[in-house]
Amino acid sequence: MDNNKQNSILLTSGTNEVEIVEFSIGNTIMGINVIKVKEIINPLAPVKLPNAHPCLEGIIQLRKEIIPVIDLGKFLGFQPSPNPQQDKFIVSEFNQNKYAFHVHTVSRIHRISWEQIEKPSEITQSDQSSLIGIIKLAEKMILLLDFEKIMVDISPSLANQSDAIRAMGERTVSSKHVMIAEDSPMLRKLLLDYLPQVGYPNLTFYTDGKQALERLLKIADEHGENFSDVVNILITDIEMPQMDGHYLTKTIKQHPILNRLPVVIFSSLITDDLRHKGVSVGANEQISKPEYENLSHIIDQLIL
Repeated sequence: MDNNKQNSILLTSGTNEVEIVEFSIGNTIMGINVIKVKEIINPLAPVKLPNAHPCLEGIIQLRKEIIPVIDLGKFLGFQPSPNPQQDKFIVSEFNQNKYAFHVHTVSRIHRISWEQIEKPSEITQSDQSSLIGIIKLAEKMILLLDFEKIMVDISPSLANQSDAIRAMGERTVSSKHVMIAEDSPMLRKLLLDYLPQVGYPNLTFYTDGKQALERLLKIADEHGENFSDVVNILITDIEMPQMDGHYLTKTIKQHPILNRLPVVIFSSLITDDLRHKGVSVGANEQISKPEYENLSHIIDQLIL
């Protein structure tokens, strides 16, 4: 990552802002959270793997690390790059793994509020879609992709929960109410499948932090100090349109009643380098996706 990019990264948590690296495939402009980007490099010739997914170009070695290369344009159904000499690899890290995404151009970084990011409409969004948000700027639209879903589509084993479920063994069914703020349809489905199997069937999902906060404020108004009669814990992603998980957590922890609500940040962005952001906004715990077994143990500890 170059020095100019490093200097531009948001250092303060809970501002409801995000920095997006703008890139393009064909004539379509897309974006990725700058926090996920380790560096941007000129393409290296990958070593091809036998019987690999058709969108997996192969692997490269970058400073002794082996990194898979994903042809993002091919995955999304675009034509090959018209100017391969301009192509770039966006080397990213999330879910505790590194990947290189092959794109056609990389242009600039935008700092915006999550309020400027709109959720896709029912027309543009579906369970199969890789689109999680649309940024409308004065002169362009930028599409935000669900990179975690892209990787699961390429390697379905990344979403396998069977080991975590077996490790939990026999479980008592809990009546506690778990609220979940998660914008990714894929992750909502995974949590809906997993949590009831480990004893937590009483779930309510919200697709962004603003939606979840509005519900929590209403609960606080109606139930006051007895809000735990309605909700016992919040699990939140970080990257969400309208309001991100850090801002949501900060707002809850500054509320005179809701500050006792346990908040767990469950995100692909939880790394040793970024954990301080969740600490600064008062999160009770932070867990990296897809550590489902750890998530179960943390829920047990916080609400029993």
